[in-house]
Amino acid sequence: MNFLSSSPTSSLGSEAYEPVTIIRDELQLQSSFRLRIAWFLSFVLPYSVKRSMDLAGALVGLLLLAPVILALSLLIRLDSPGPVLFRQLRRGYRGRLFWVLKFRTMVVDAEQRLHDLEENNESAGGVLFKLRDDPRVTPLGRFLRRSSLDELPQLINVLRGEMSLVGPRPLQLRDSDRLQALDYVGYARRLQVMPGLTGPWQVGGRSEIDYTNMVKLDVAYAQSWSLIGDLQIILRTFVVVLVGRGAY
Repeated sequence: MNFLSSSPTSSLGSEAYEPVTIIRDELQLQSSFRLRIAWFLSFVLPYSVKRSMDLAGALVGLLLLAPVILALSLLIRLDSPGPVLFRQLRRGYRGRLFWVLKFRTMVVDAEQRLHDLEENNESAGGVLFKLRDDPRVTPLGRFLRRSSLDELPQLINVLRGEMSLVGPRPLQLRDSDRLQALDYVGYARRLQVMPGLTGPWQVGGRSEIDYTNMVKLDVAYAQSWSLIGDLQIILRTFVVVLVGRGAY
């Protein structure tokens, strides 16, 4: 007769294996749970709070600034022929295209005249287009640009989820394509976060800095952004707008 199947050793081995398996499975569950908690605290919660801040800030901003927005709309219509708002296709989060909204600060055929002005571009590297005395800008448009009031309609882009209050500025397609050709890594990294109404470039000098420093500021923000950092940029934006630093 074969007594191996019912031997004390075999039975003991089976009983000894079962608690080890249970402990191992329990440790794996605890490890998985900790990873999920860490992921939630590190990514989901901050982005949820950021989005909540965006919605609250955009709604409050539109309500408080409604009289200013209405007054500027009337002045733009009186200043030059054309629509009040200007729409331009921009590249946003993860390369998605969206229509950014701005108060119109140029004549209606400004986009068509851009090619003729390329040789006068004052921006180092040619990625961004900057011209201090741009003939396409209307008289009221110069004031709107210096004061950054032309950006107010982008609060609607924030409500739509296309932009955040703080983040790298979304580039127009001309600038975006040139940056992609010259610095693909920087181009890709700055698209890892939602584009912003204001951002590190705006408080760092705007038109006074070239595209390479703009990319450095934006990439550094994308890699280490925080809610406290966003609040600091918002506060610094008010100061920059008041003094008109780097705007033209």
